[in-house]
Amino acid sequence: MGQDVLVPERAAELSSIADQLVQLTARVTAMAEAAQVAREGDVAVELFGVERALAGAARRVERLAEPRPRRR
Repeated sequence: MGQDVLVPERAAELSSIADQLVQLTARVTAMAEAAQVAREGDVAVELFGVERALAGAARRVERLAEPRPRRR
């Protein structure tokens, strides 16, 4: 009862999702920087906001994928 152990399959899937989020974040960052260089300020601001949200999501998913001790 009350055990909070992550099964290996779920941990692997979460780790894969985190990796994909990191890759997606890099793509969005590149687009945001390109928009900034092109003086498309509104687009750059929105994309940098998306970048922050994706980075936060990646960190949260990475934490979920980490092994946790059993609760007693």
